[in-house]
Amino acid sequence: MADRSESIESMEQLAVVWRAMVLDRDAGADVRDLPGLAVRWADCRFAFWNCITLTEVDAQPALVEQRLGLAAEIMRAKEHPGFVWLFEDLLGEQARAGVRAAAERAGLEYAFPGTGMAGDILPLPEPSHPELTFVRVSTDEHLRAYADLNSRAYGFPLEDGRDGLLGSTLWKNDVHAYLGLRDGVPVTCAGTVEAEGRLFVVLVATAPEWERRGYGEAVTRKALYEGARATGLTRATLHATAAGAPVYPRIGFRPNSPVHFYGLKG
Repeated sequence: MADRSESIESMEQLAVVWRAMVLDRDAGADVRDLPGLAVRWADCRFAFWNCITLTEVDAQPALVEQRLGLAAEIMRAKEHPGFVWLFEDLLGEQARAGVRAAAERAGLEYAFPGTGMAGDILPLPEPSHPELTFVRVSTDEHLRAYADLNSRAYGFPLEDGRDGLLGSTLWKNDVHAYLGLRDGVPVTCAGTVEAEGRLFVVLVATAPEWERRGYGEAVTRKALYEGARATGLTRATLHATAAGAPVYPRIGFRPNSPVHFYGLKG
């Protein structure tokens, strides 16, 4: 098992960053720290901004099932779908073995896997890519391109991604968010944001037709480089999808806790 402290760090980074992202989207969003649950729910169309995570360490099966039941109850009361983010290494050993069945009993279904990662990797050398020009996100046009890249990469309708990002002041001012342009057209994007003494990498995406060219790695390096230059931070964290997981160790990140995403049963 990975170092438990890094798994805790990964969960806490999610709770901190998502608080800011969700409140940026809606000042009246559902942001609560309940016993064993962190609710970060913008109730917008962008499903990644609708999040509940379990926060206890070493919770046993009955307690995990209780927490998952409450999470599902909260989700059923919302207008838009989202995910329970479950950091596997935080669970007690028995709970870990039976968590998929417990989630099913709570009315949740497994959606997809992820991986928490971290590393003391900053500063990085200034990155470049022979086919890309990097532009910092500073306008609504940039934000729309950033949102559309994420929607296409993750299989969301374009309007869902736009509902998550358009009009944001946080993304234009506080997030070190970059587009990678090929011949003037946005093809990849990544952002970093300061979170409790770390840089957190957020919403990395590449247009499906331009994958496997090193674009995602290059733009992630750019966001890390600029974030570190602005903040002086040396440690970075992220949550990778299965598609992105092979990229980040090349930058210096080490995997810690597996993350499992659950949605409400249809």
